[in-house]
Amino acid sequence: MSCGDPHETDCSEVLDHLYEFLDHEMPDGDCAKFEVHIDECSPCLEKYGLEQAVKKLVKRCCGHDDVPADLRSKVMGRIEMIRAGQAVPDHDVVAEARAAEAARKVAQD
Repeated sequence: MSCGDPHETDCSEVLDHLYEFLDHEMPDGDCAKFEVHIDECSPCLEKYGLEQAVKKLVKRCCGHDDVPADLRSKVMGRIEMIRAGQAVPDHDVVAEARAAEAARKVAQD
């Protein structure tokens, strides 16, 4: 996506790294570039606002649920694989973890 206006930082770069920016997971220098871009680019500001609102809604609605340790471990493993550039298996980690959690609950009852 591009708004068509020239910017020091391209719209596609901002949108590709928007969650890193929202989660405060990028270096300060990059954050400053993104802040300048978002201040001068209406489409990116709109996307930023939308993603920020979704993030707040998810936190409010789901932020209190305990995450099963095995799910967290599998998701973090998948993230590390992606960051390392490794091939990621096609199976659904979340569905697999939910099934394991359901089986564990049945066994406890």
